[in-house]
Amino acid sequence: METENSEAAAHRSLEIMGIVAFAALTVGLLWRIGAVTERSRLFLLLTAALTGYVLADLLTGVVHWLFDTWGNEDAPLVGRNFIRPFREHHKDPRSITRHDFVETNGNNCLATLPILLVACFIPTTSPPGLFAVASLLSLSAAAVATNQFHKWAHTDEPGSLISALQRYRLILPREHHRLHHIAPFSTHYCITTGWLNPALRATDAFRRLERAISAATGAKPRAREAE
Repeated sequence: METENSEAAAHRSLEIMGIVAFAALTVGLLWRIGAVTERSRLFLLLTAALTGYVLADLLTGVVHWLFDTWGNEDAPLVGRNFIRPFREHHKDPRSITRHDFVETNGNNCLATLPILLVACFIPTTSPPGLFAVASLLSLSAAAVATNQFHKWAHTDEPGSLISALQRYRLILPREHHRLHHIAPFSTHYCITTGWLNPALRATDAFRRLERAISAATGAKPRAREAE
């Protein structure tokens, strides 16, 4: 128990550092974008922001699928900090509503730091470079916000503004996300907005990936074991 408490305390400290680093890198990138942005490039920036937002929905869906489906909760590093929270969430979906700001957002901040660091080394003097930096920044910001959107999707009364954003599908809607919480929890993995879930389900994308991985490795998808 003492070892687990010390590990939890160490990870919380790491999460806090991740939040601080994320904030610092975000401010720095916004400064870089603002320093070179002309009014004529507004459409480019808006397109980049939307691109990053959609990519975040896809990325979080793939990560969600990976942690729900493959590996075990005792795996080094990712088991306790990523796989276990995803799978325990199925047993107690409302537990996320009891998480504080650090617990809700810390891991996602840590996960996006490599993306932000890559963006820091891309020149913003050309339209393609500016588009890439803005897209990566939008992707990172949306990925970090995903757990907050997810938390609100399990909150009974998130407030009128949040409810409106959910109703207009600008963030993950409650009714849409509820479909993921039907055993064996093998659909509707995207949790930023859920925009891509219908297409991924219609194309059977994740099941195709599971069959391919099983054929190549012999591993059995956890989400399909009960079937």
